[in-house]
Amino acid sequence: MESVVHTNQKKELLCRPRAALLLFLLTTLTSAEEGAQVKNSQCHNYAGGHVYPGEAFRVPVSDHSLHLSKAKISKPAPHFEGTAVINGEFKELKLSDYKGKYIVFFFYPLDFTFVCPTEIIAFSDRVHEFQAINTEVVACSVDSQFTHLFLSDRIRRKQGGLGPMKIPLLSDLTHQISKDYGVYLEDQGHTLRGLFIIDGKGILRQITMNDLPVGRSVDETLRLVQAFQYTDKHGEGTRGKLKYFDKLN
Repeated sequence: MESVVHTNQKKELLCRPRAALLLFLLTTLTSAEEGAQVKNSQCHNYAGGHVYPGEAFRVPVSDHSLHLSKAKISKPAPHFEGTAVINGEFKELKLSDYKGKYIVFFFYPLDFTFVCPTEIIAFSDRVHEFQAINTEVVACSVDSQFTHLFLSDRIRRKQGGLGPMKIPLLSDLTHQISKDYGVYLEDQGHTLRGLFIIDGKGILRQITMNDLPVGRSVDETLRLVQAFQYTDKHGEGTRGKLKYFDKLN
């Protein structure tokens, strides 16, 4: 009888660490899930819920206050200049620096938000494809150059940062560039997701304006640049689904 009691006690002692471990794992998983939910909620509600808004926080377009844009298709693109982070350093950058080249100039709402890093990284990682067709890419937001530098040079991608960037990050701290291009939301203090294609003569050829939650497509932007370059060279229209332009080569 005593041996049976001792055996049961041993089994109970052996089970206790396992039960404690199981309880610890369940608690950890629950905490991780709650943390993820909190982080996701923060992404959706950052800056009043309007940078990456969930459906419950969507602001009607009629409530937005946009400045009258100086950016007109087939007209000279509005001049811009300012301090940018280029290869981890502060440098002055202006539109005329890109004379003779196409520019993909895009705005994003703010640093440290949910969608913004993904599309900036996507353009940066594929900038060589744009450079192969004589095109440069410039990203711009209303954040300071110091914020740009911290996000790109001090925070790794695995930690939510940008990591080293292959494209300039232009600071529009005065909001003047954003206003000139018609993307600044006066009531929100940041911009819509605007993208502008400017040709080598400084003429604005294309404008894309996205609602806040949706990023831009690198593939579609490449197609548009190639299409405009094709028409520059051959004076012909292009089909919407034409992917490659052999005559450019």
